[in-house]
Amino acid sequence: MKACVLNNISPIEQNPLVLMEVPKPEPQGNQVLVRVHACGICRTDLHVIEGELPQKRSPLIPGHQIVGRIEQVGPDVTQVNVGDRVGIPWLHQTCGTCEFCREGKENLCENALFTGWNVNGGYAEYTLAPADFVYPIPAVFSDTAAAPLLCAGIIGFRSLRLAGLTGKAPGKRLGLYGFGNAAHVAIQVARHWGVEVYAFTRDERHQQLAMELGAVWAGGAMQEPPAKLDSAIIFAPAGELVIAALKTLKKGGSLALGGIHMSQIPPLDYQLLYHERVVRSVANNTRQDGIDFLRTAAEIPIQTRVQIYPLSETNVALNALKHDAIRGAAVITIN
Repeated sequence: MKACVLNNISPIEQNPLVLMEVPKPEPQGNQVLVRVHACGICRTDLHVIEGELPQKRSPLIPGHQIVGRIEQVGPDVTQVNVGDRVGIPWLHQTCGTCEFCREGKENLCENALFTGWNVNGGYAEYTLAPADFVYPIPAVFSDTAAAPLLCAGIIGFRSLRLAGLTGKAPGKRLGLYGFGNAAHVAIQVARHWGVEVYAFTRDERHQQLAMELGAVWAGGAMQEPPAKLDSAIIFAPAGELVIAALKTLKKGGSLALGGIHMSQIPPLDYQLLYHERVVRSVANNTRQDGIDFLRTAAEIPIQTRVQIYPLSETNVALNALKHDAIRGAAVITIN
């Protein structure tokens, strides 16, 4: 099968992914073999490729926002069938026995494996996943529209929850820092809940997209919004934004950090935290997050803005993502 393989950690500008023939995997036990139709591009892929996340496997096929159809099942699979259209997310597998799994916090599992980091992912014609960790894709979404929902969408949904928004909240004010893949989905959920959204991004094209999607205000990352906010989410991997975001929060406000990697946070003046403001990170997702989000996404329904690239141009897509040239989400298609 064809796959984009990472042999050496390198800056994406060096185009380190090599399109090559590799053996087609065979499903074992509770695994399913999925014929990949589309795979979303995520900033986490950049963190893996460029070594900002520690190397777990080499060589590696990255990619973790995967949509395709099950072509073959392992001998222990009973819950899905050949021909089912499914999504494969970042959370590849958990142990089910550690304290976090037992407490319903499988996103914090001590022995979790992640798609496109610990195990091969979706920049390929085929990939494997445990049957218990794939999602049925709602019929309302095409393959390319669904792909960005499987990480950016799910993480954005969990970020909304951890920022204190769990459903209908008319009149609440939310700030989104960085307006790329995750934010362009999260804003649609927030607007569905009646939340006022304020977008903070340096790129005028992204400011324009935010306004098109229902933001009441869009400006630069360091600008003061016209009103104090109840909540904020930082999707950009820039630690200095923590200071800027805290300054926008009213008393008791919550700030969620939605990325898996962030540059160093500057020294923090306690007065920015005082009055019971909260800062918390968002780590991965649970399967229940994915189930809840995909149901909500289909109800709205979420409209993803995608730029499509063939598998042979995966390096091109990742370069565009790194340099903020993607309006919405980038998706790789595999024919």
